[in-house]
Amino acid sequence: MGPRARQNGGVDVTASPLAPRRPTRQISVGSVKVGGDAPVSVQSMTTTKTADVEGTLAQIYALAANGADIVRCTCNEQAAAEGLAQIVPRSPVPIVADIHFHVEMALAALEAGVHGLRLNPGNLRKPEEIKLVAAEAKDRGVPIRIGVNAGSLHPDIYKRFGGATPEALVESARIELAYFDEVGFSDVKISVKASSVATMIAAYRLASATFDHPLHLGVTEAGPLPGGLIKGTAGIATLLAEGIGDTLRYSLTADPVEEARAGRQLLESLGLRERKGLDLIACPSCGRAEVDVIKVANEAQEALNALDVPLQVAVMGCVVNGPGEARHADLGIAAGKHRGHLFIQGQIVRVVREDEMVEALVDEAKKIIAEGIEARLAARDLSAEAEAEADRAELLGDRGADANHAQERIEKIRRQVTN
Repeated sequence: MGPRARQNGGVDVTASPLAPRRPTRQISVGSVKVGGDAPVSVQSMTTTKTADVEGTLAQIYALAANGADIVRCTCNEQAAAEGLAQIVPRSPVPIVADIHFHVEMALAALEAGVHGLRLNPGNLRKPEEIKLVAAEAKDRGVPIRIGVNAGSLHPDIYKRFGGATPEALVESARIELAYFDEVGFSDVKISVKASSVATMIAAYRLASATFDHPLHLGVTEAGPLPGGLIKGTAGIATLLAEGIGDTLRYSLTADPVEEARAGRQLLESLGLRERKGLDLIACPSCGRAEVDVIKVANEAQEALNALDVPLQVAVMGCVVNGPGEARHADLGIAAGKHRGHLFIQGQIVRVVREDEMVEALVDEAKKIIAEGIEARLAARDLSAEAEAEADRAELLGDRGADANHAQERIEKIRRQVTN
């Protein structure tokens, strides 16, 4: 025992406060790895109507800008599934569809191209329907979260265990997993959430000892701030300190941006994610992109990292939707016809040549740090917005409003739901 340990009642305070991470299988939710040696990821859920495509995308971009790695959207009706078909190709982060009662909505969400499903075993109960969804997900390489919730346990399990006990929650997940096994589907992560922090902690400890699948942590229905934040942190941080948990979501009665911020800050405070000055977000390269978005984003990341600027910067593939979707970013650039439209908090401030896009971002980032955002907005080129509008009109004329061919998916969804 060292001298520090002797001075502190036998406790070695120089040791890491966190237990080693529990090894699990690894799955991919779109581009985000979950489990295994992947960093613990942050999730949140939109509160908009999913059929409101523009409103939902605006919230998704706000969540991504504030630390969300994965975003879940409800898929409770045909209009929501059709909305997902338009949202998924434009989202900066993977999209998971939240399914409750209707197998048709799970199948429609898969047609929409989502990156993952969340199924509630207490609500979608018919074994043949569960296996059908798992088989379809397997064919498409889409993972499923078995999302057990203490408030919606299957009545038979509730009765058998005398309530929503930790054992009951884990048994619900085990039964669902057995159905998946019957069709050879194992691309799974598991959650066993409860509104009671003590029950939630005990359930996840048991799940960790029972399954080798990645675990999604959360205290369900934690409530408004500040109490909900305290409850969520008490449960999630306890388990992370024990090496349990691969992805997380705070469930707050608040703007979901608060969930993303809380998750990111918790992981940073525990040393599970690096603190960063620059936060760069980029849209997926879609059918309307006029530049190599990935190349520009990588070059911008490298150049701006060298400056160590505490800014949120967006690289968007086209000027049609880019500035509006990324209006929460401090600074961004969106591609037009062989040129880039520089924007600050969604307002176009300057137009530059395509080969000057990264240089313009770096130059503007320096000026924002030196002068402030308001001063840079005041110095904007007043003709830039008109040029952006002309590029928008030309791009829409060239590629139409459905550059991502969402209508094809929507037609498949309609056939799926009506059959």
